[in-house]
This record gives sequence, structure tokens and C-alpha cells, in this order.
Amino acid sequence: MIDLWRRLDVTVRDLAFGLLLAGLALIPALGGHGTQVGDLPTRPMDALAIAVVAVECLPLALRRRWPAGCLALVSIGFAGDQLWGYHTVSGTALPIALLSAAAHLERFRWTTVAVASAAYVPLAFALARDGSTEGVTGFVTFYLALALAWGIGAWLRQSRAAEAEHRHFVAETTRTAERTRIARELHDVVTHHVTAMVVQTEAARYLTAAPERLDQALTAITDTGRLAIADLRQLLDLLNPEYGAGPRTLSAGSLRTLVEQTRRAGQPIEFTETGEPAATDGAEAAAYRVVQEALTNALKHAHGRRTDVRVRHGDVDIFVEVATEGPKLSVPSGSVENGGAPGDLGLSGSGRGLAGLRERVSALGGEFTAGDRDGGFVVRARIPSGRSS
Repeated sequence: MIDLWRRLDVTVRDLAFGLLLAGLALIPALGGHGTQVGDLPTRPMDALAIAVVAVECLPLALRRRWPAGCLALVSIGFAGDQLWGYHTVSGTALPIALLSAAAHLERFRWTTVAVASAAYVPLAFALARDGSTEGVTGFVTFYLALALAWGIGAWLRQSRAAEAEHRHFVAETTRTAERTRIARELHDVVTHHVTAMVVQTEAARYLTAAPERLDQALTAITDTGRLAIADLRQLLDLLNPEYGAGPRTLSAGSLRTLVEQTRRAGQPIEFTETGEPAATDGAEAAAYRVVQEALTNALKHAHGRRTDVRVRHGDVDIFVEVATEGPKLSVPSGSVENGGAPGDLGLSGSGRGLAGLRERVSALGGEFTAGDRDGGFVVRARIPSGRSS
């Protein structure tokens, strides 16, 4: 029932409230018990009273759609109610109309305040002329009460605007964080595979005299391309769960597959993995990305140099260390030793990968460092595994 009421148009709901107030005003037992400004004698209900009540109450149906018009009509009805002395409970419609105008009026707000205040002055003079004993104090007090209704509406409007601004800020922040996450995932997925393919392609150029080795190099490039497509599909699954069957988790052999792929690109790697995998996929994924980015940088800047990869799954943390020896290797032109590319491959980095890793590991409560060591480069990470200590 409540859901059905909320689905109704706002005008219909407000009209129901106006009809309810009008019905209460026409109950004989409530006659003369409404708002009284001026203390004029109460007049019995008649046909004119019904018209006055209708002008006061029915415009409330428009209090949110047309707040200024609603306030004007209700004010006219209220003036008639007081001048003719009906004093019905429909006078309650005036502060409601004022509150609604303050809360929903988009333009000419101060003009509305000025016009309404100016219209109250002739009403006070007319009531005083008809024998009102209210006095200046009474009229001012009633005016301040109406001003309070306007102030409450203005406060509601400001609160609603602040809430909308907060929701907008949260949405923008979430959108920015999501764009950053997507960019980081794309960098991690694409850069590694494309770097490996570039290195393998450069090596294949010098293997035309060795068909078997050329075939192996082309097969490695094909396999790397397939891995890139598979990883991109996984990324699409992460971004849109309805795209496929859902994201796949990292298997126990994911790191070994990554290392083997990098070896086929010509990078000599010593790989050691100990302990049981973490209890959470997030920690395993972070460890995988750390190794992936470090191997990508090794391919770019120290192709052909020995790289040691150590991953230890502890009781509380996952420890990752990837150390690459020496500076970038320049392989003499024409050399195909270790499947290496000749000369400078011209692959440069933006630093975005390491920065993204630092953010990813820090978000999990871990630690990340990367820097030079003994002429080489070492990447270390400590990632909470998600197990209970």
C-alpha cells in the first residue's frame, strides 16, 4: 500500500492532503476553531464559506509543482477567511503553502517574500478597520510566525541541496576511482603482453636462417597474444559481470605461467614459490600484478639479464621480491642469444605501473618498495593475505 502511494503523482498526493484539510474545515464541530487574526466575531458557515475553504485548501495540490501560484491562491482564501470571520481550520494551509514555496520555489524567491510581506500590510489595516482588537503586537507576532514557516522551508531546501551536492561529489569520486582502477588494470594487462610480443618479434627478425627457432618464436608470440586476449576478457568480466560468466580467479599455476611466458620472451628467470596461497583472491591478484609489472620492466630495461622472482605465502602476509641484475642490456646487432632483441628496443615507461602497484598494495594494508640495488633493480611487496593471525 505504501509503495502504491509513493508511485502516485506528487500532485495527486498533495491534492489528497488538501481535500483532507478541506473536509476537516467543513465539520460543524470544528467551526470557528481555526486561525484567528484580528479577533473579529465568528461568522456561521454558509455557501461562501465553502468557496473560501476551497480556495484555501485545493491549491495545495500544486504546492510542489507551482509553489508561487499555490501561495497566492491560499493567501487570497486566507484573507477572505479572516475578513469574513469564518475562522476555519483551513487557515492551516497558509503556513504550509509558505513552507512549500520556500522549499520548492526555484526563481524570484526574494520577490515572493517582498510581495507576500507587502500583501500582509493591507490585510492588517482591513482587519483593524473592521474592529480588530489585535493591535500592532498581535499582527507582528503572527507575521513572525509566518516568517518562521518560510525559514523552515528555506532550511529544508538548503539541506536538500547540500545532500544533492554530497551525492554528486560521491558519484564523481566513485567515477574517478573507477576510471583509475580501469586504467591501472589495462596498464597491467596490456603492457606486459605487448612488451613480451615486441621483444619476441624483434628476436624473430633474426631467426630467418633457423626455421625451427623461428617457428618457436612465432608460436611464443601467438601464445602471448592469446594470453593477452584472455586477460582482457577477464578484465571485461570484472568491469561488467553480465558480459560473461564472471571473473575467473587466479589459479595455483598462474605465476608459473606468467614466468614461463616471460622466459619465452628471452628473459632468464629463477623462480621460487613457497607456502600455501592466500585466503583471499585480492591478495593473490595483487601479488600476481607485482610480479607481472616487475617482469615487464625487466623486459623493457634489462632484457636478457638474470631476474630472480621469490614469492612466499606466509601465515599472515605474502612476500614478493623481484630482483633484476645490471642495467639495460644492449644485444649486439644480429645476435639471437637467449632470444634477445638486438640493440635498444626503444620501450620506455611512464612510471604509472609502479605507482599503481603502490596504490594497490597500500589499499590492502601492505607495503611496497621499488628502487636500485647493486647496479640492478629490485621490487619488494608485503601483502596481507587475509588469513587470521
